[in-house]
Amino acid sequence: MLSLLSITIANAQEKAVPVFTDGEAQIVEAFSNPDDWIRHDLWVETTFDTDGDGKLDRMHVDVTRPKQTDTEGLKLPIVYESSPYYAGVAGDADGLFWDVNHELGEVEKPRTHVEVVRTGERPIISNSQIRTWVPRGYIVVHSSSPGTGLSQGAPTVGGINESLAPKAVIDWLNGRAKGYTTPDGDEAVEAFWSTGKVGMTGTSYNGTIPLAAATTGVEGLEAIIPIAPNTSYYHYYRSNGLVRSPGGYLGEDIDVLYDFIHSGDESKRAYNNKTVRDTEMKNGLDRLTGDYNDFWAGRDYLNQMKPMKAALLMSHGFNDWNVMPEHSYRIYKAAKEQGLPSQIYYHQFGHGGPPPMSMMNRWFTHYLHGVDNGVENDAKAWIVRENDNMQKPTAYKDYPNPDAKQVVMYLGKGGMIAGNLQANKDKKQGKEVLVDDATISGNDLAQAEKSKNRLLYVSPILTEDLHISGVPQISVTLASSKPAANLSVWLVSLPWNSEKGTKITENIITRGWADPQNHKSISESEPLKPGKFYTVTFDLQPDDQVIPKGQQIGLMIFSSDSQFTILPKPGTELTIDLDKTTLQLPIVGGEEALKKATK
Repeated sequence: MLSLLSITIANAQEKAVPVFTDGEAQIVEAFSNPDDWIRHDLWVETTFDTDGDGKLDRMHVDVTRPKQTDTEGLKLPIVYESSPYYAGVAGDADGLFWDVNHELGEVEKPRTHVEVVRTGERPIISNSQIRTWVPRGYIVVHSSSPGTGLSQGAPTVGGINESLAPKAVIDWLNGRAKGYTTPDGDEAVEAFWSTGKVGMTGTSYNGTIPLAAATTGVEGLEAIIPIAPNTSYYHYYRSNGLVRSPGGYLGEDIDVLYDFIHSGDESKRAYNNKTVRDTEMKNGLDRLTGDYNDFWAGRDYLNQMKPMKAALLMSHGFNDWNVMPEHSYRIYKAAKEQGLPSQIYYHQFGHGGPPPMSMMNRWFTHYLHGVDNGVENDAKAWIVRENDNMQKPTAYKDYPNPDAKQVVMYLGKGGMIAGNLQANKDKKQGKEVLVDDATISGNDLAQAEKSKNRLLYVSPILTEDLHISGVPQISVTLASSKPAANLSVWLVSLPWNSEKGTKITENIITRGWADPQNHKSISESEPLKPGKFYTVTFDLQPDDQVIPKGQQIGLMIFSSDSQFTILPKPGTELTIDLDKTTLQLPIVGGEEALKKATK
C-alpha cells in the first residue's frame, strides 16, 4: 500500500512545469495544445487621462496562458508585447504625406488627414509571440497602446503616456494596479497566475514600447529585446537639423504617424486631434528649421534612461534605412555605461529581424525564470557577417569592435570625376563645387563617371579585405550659394554593382545627412551667408562591414537626397574646401590595416 508521502510525490511529478536544457526553455507537451490555452481580455487602469473625459484611461489587454495556471495553480513569467497597430491602421490617401517638393524654409501646404477603421474582435488582440513562448512555459500578454484599438486615451507618438501605459500593465501583473473585465465597469481581474517577472519584445514601434516601459524603471520588467526600435522621434524624422524622411516614406512626419495609428474610440478622436496633433505636434515638430527642441527632447528615450533597470538585448540591421542603426547603438551604449546587462545583435539586412531564437530564449530563461545559464557572460556583440545566415552571427567582444580605431582620411582634388580619399594629407587641394539637383538619385550619382551634381573621392583599390566597425564621422567645410541647403553624404563601395539581385550589403556602406544651418548645434540654426564657409561635423550611421579586396571606398558628397530630404528646385551650389574636409573611418586594425590594404 502506497504511503501518503509517495502519493504526494507522484502527484507532484505529474504536474506540468517548465523544462530547461542547456540553459534554454524547452517546448513542453502539456503547454503546447492551443485548444487548452486560456484566453481572455481585460482593461488595466493607468495613472493618466489623455482623452479629456475626466477618467483615468484604461488599456485593453489580452492574456494567453496554459490551462495549468488554472488547474494546477501554476505561476509563470510573462512575455509582453504592446503595439499601436493591432486594431489596424489608416490606408494611404493622396496628400497624407507632406509635399517635399518646395524650397527649404518655405511654409508647406496643408496635408490630408485620414481616419482609421478599427478592426479586430475580443478577446484576441494579437496572436504574436504565442506559439513561440506559451509552449515553453510562459504567459503571453498583449496590449493596445493609448488611443488605439479598445484602449482609451490618445496616441501621442512617443509622449509620456506611451511609457506609462505598459508600466501600468506590468504593475497589474505584479498586483500594484487595477484590472477590470470591462472598459468602464468595476468588476476586478487579478493576475493570480503571474510570477511578476516580465520580458518585453517587439519590432519597430512594437520594439520602441519595451524601451519606453523600461525607462520608467518599473519593478518586474526584468528584460527587454527591442528589435529595430525607434529610440528618438527626432532621429527618425530629422538628421542633424535637417528635415529627413524615413526611408521609403518620403514626406512622413510624426503627425502623419499619429493619423496612421489613431484607431481608438471614434467619439474621442476630435478631442485627441485638437489636443495632440493640431496643438502639441503642430507647435513642436517645426518642419521649417528641423531644430531639436523640447518637443523632440520629450520623445527621445536616451534622455529618460536613468531609471532603467531591465537587461537589454538589442537587435537591428545595418542596412535599415527606415529606423536607422543609430537608434539601437545609442541606447546600447548608454545601457552599458549605466552598468546594465547588455548585448547587441546586428545583421546586414534591412528593417526588422530578431536575434536567433536561441539568444532570445537564453535571455528570457535567465532573467524571467532565474535559470543560471551564464548568458550574462556571453559575448557582448553578435554580428551576422556579409554572406552568413541570420541565425549564425559571429561573436565579438563588443560593438564597435574594440580593435577598431578612427583613421583620418583626406580628400584630393578631382571630385567631379573621382578625387582621392587617402590617409595622407596633400597640401593645397583647393575648392570644388557641386550643383544641387534632386531629380537625380543618389544611386545614379554614385554610378556616374562624371557629374557636376556630386563630388566623389575614392580610396586606392583594396588589395586586402578591410573591416569597418563603428561610427564614421565627417567634417565638411563648405559655402552655399543660398541661405539654406541640404547636405547629404554617402559612403559607397565601388565599382557599383547594378546587376539584378544585388545584395543589400553591396554598394552603400553607410550614409548621413545634415543641415549646414545647424553647424553650431542641432538645436540652433541660422541662415547661411552665401559665399561664407562653415564647418559642419556629424556622424554617419553606425556600421560593421568587411569591404572586400578589389573594391574602392568612395566618399560621395551631394546636396538633396531624392529618397530622404526636402526637394528644392535644382541650382543651389555648394563649394567644398578640400583642405578643411576630413572623414574619420573606424577601421579594425587602424591605420596599419588601411596601409596594408591599400599599398
